[in-house]
Amino acid sequence: MTAERRGFGSWARRGLRAGIVFVGAYLLIAYLILPRFWEELDKKDDVDHASPTESAPGFAYNDEGGRAGPINVELVGDREQLIRALVAAGWRPAEPITFESSVAIVKSVVFDRPDPTAPVSNLYLFDRKQALAFEREVGSSADRRHHNRWWLNDMADSVGRPIWYGAASMDARAGLSRRTGQVTHLISPDLDSERDFLMESLQRAGRLERQYEVMGVGPIQDGHNAEGSRYHTDGMRSVGVLVADSAREDAAAPPE
Repeated sequence: MTAERRGFGSWARRGLRAGIVFVGAYLLIAYLILPRFWEELDKKDDVDHASPTESAPGFAYNDEGGRAGPINVELVGDREQLIRALVAAGWRPAEPITFESSVAIVKSVVFDRPDPTAPVSNLYLFDRKQALAFEREVGSSADRRHHNRWWLNDMADSVGRPIWYGAASMDARAGLSRRTGQVTHLISPDLDSERDFLMESLQRAGRLERQYEVMGVGPIQDGHNAEGSRYHTDGMRSVGVLVADSAREDAAAPPE
């Protein structure tokens, strides 16, 4: 073996070791050290505009306990009513996070391919992850999409109907978290337009018996979620009472 080849082999080994060290350091900092740092910082400087209680939840949280975003929508009805209503309004259920679905969303973003049921990250309310999630792609891939997550409240309304709390937002693009450097989706800052877009889609599909607003987290001009994405909101939560399927059937039935 010539000295030139030995030198190239030595350089290649050094480059490989440097690459391994760099990747290891990135994973350690982005996925362990920085999330813990922000978790502790948020605990010290986290003043909720509405207390996340069973009766009036304020925000959903990520795996590390970081505040993800406000609860800005609420639907009243059972699980099947909610699923049928959202599907009728043009929303697709998001797949669970698996190895296969994770690979599929990466391919969708990288190669600009459709993935209308791509998974969404897990967020938590009442110490449990979302029970349901729905989405609508914007464009040709899962890079940009409207989406919403839903949690069932342990308490029912005054007539015994289930209450679902939701968080509606839009993934504006895939990128690196401004806080940790992790690969993630960055949201669009206008949460109110996403809230209104969701409720209008249900209204157009004839799935709401009635709709009104209640005070949610209150006005926020320069908020940020756990990934560092900025957002603003008027702080209201839109509430929709879902039309019972029996009522829809009665309305569609021909007169005798």
